[in-house]
Amino acid sequence: MSQELRTRIFEELDALILIDPHTHIDALSPASQTLVDILGYHYYTELAHSAGMPREQIEEPDISPREKCKRLFENLGPINNTIQYSWLIEMVQTFFGFEDDHVGADNWEALYDAAEGKMNGAEWSREVLDKSKLEAVFLTNNFDDPLEGFDTQVYVPCLRSDDLVFHLTNREVLGRLEEASQSTVSNLESLRTAIGAIFHQFKEKNARACAISLPPDFSPTRISDGRAAMALDAVLNLKLDASESDRRALSNFVFWTLAEHCAAFSLPFDLMIGVNRGVYADGVFQGQDLYDSRVSMIQYKELFNSFPQVTFPISVLASVTNQELTSYAWILPNVVTNGHWWYSNTPTFIEHDAAARLEAVPRTKQIGYYSDMYKLEFALPKFAMYKRILAKILSERFVIDRRWKEEQAIDFGKQVLRGNVETVFGYSN
Repeated sequence: MSQELRTRIFEELDALILIDPHTHIDALSPASQTLVDILGYHYYTELAHSAGMPREQIEEPDISPREKCKRLFENLGPINNTIQYSWLIEMVQTFFGFEDDHVGADNWEALYDAAEGKMNGAEWSREVLDKSKLEAVFLTNNFDDPLEGFDTQVYVPCLRSDDLVFHLTNREVLGRLEEASQSTVSNLESLRTAIGAIFHQFKEKNARACAISLPPDFSPTRISDGRAAMALDAVLNLKLDASESDRRALSNFVFWTLAEHCAAFSLPFDLMIGVNRGVYADGVFQGQDLYDSRVSMIQYKELFNSFPQVTFPISVLASVTNQELTSYAWILPNVVTNGHWWYSNTPTFIEHDAAARLEAVPRTKQIGYYSDMYKLEFALPKFAMYKRILAKILSERFVIDRRWKEEQAIDFGKQVLRGNVETVFGYSN
């Protein structure tokens, strides 16, 4: 009964056409060109490295895509227990007709050639979108991305603001801001004007959100204009030599200004909270960062209270923070739970965290899942994983335990998977 119910609910959820509300897709090159674009995803390189593969073999300069795939495939044995390996198998079976349940030294070459043949097709990106049942994907755009040459209804721009908040001490970043905004930043008012120009440009290109990844020690607070002017003056004159106090004050001012512009332009402000960069200095590319349990949502109290008109979809890295996020979304109208990010993106953690949200948070305030993908092929196995878990929770905890009708549970699942993405981000096509 339980398994049959789960299967029926999954099939209903799996038929839904989805919007992926957070990715790192390059809209000008959205799908993979060779298998190295899939196997080079940091999950595989960092797991292979963790299991003993030297970083130098993974990141050797000028290594060919075929040779890099060969090396990685021959070192995936120790990670075949992981969910990430399951994503890989499901992906290659679905897209390339691969029939084995493992990839290794004995069969990788035929897979590589079959994949390359498919990927070279002129309509490969469209084929992947269709097979993945994806209508649109949200991007992660630097503030000076041109946002030209692609359909912004399918590849939806979102302003990624990390550089603006944390790296204005870098002369290059400041120069990029001045060029992108067509203004000179010399004082506080001109900085506000430059940020406003960026928001105008993004809004005109169908942007649906502003987003930022935040370290565990960041506590956003309102900075007075006088203190912010002093900090900006120090940064403009001293750049990287500006004091930690001045740099932190300017970061807080810029962050607060972003929130003000989110209010003015009616954009949600995606917060991804708690990543500690560079913990493992000898790790592979993108395999150096970890979460930090010292983070607390209380650090954002002033922000949430100051901007009741701004919706904050929030992602956290660990289950230890998920209960706090759930309670904030329970109480605060402008806090929304958002996906299962990074180190929380495995079935055990997803089931625990999603069940807590589904039971405690208003149904209109939950974004079920996003892929966080760099290439389109990853949406299919990642969303399939989430939909299987969601079907399990809905069947066991809602239909069986709480005696919901099956149709009620399915409607709830569809709202979490798609409906809330439309309403929270104001998406329509």
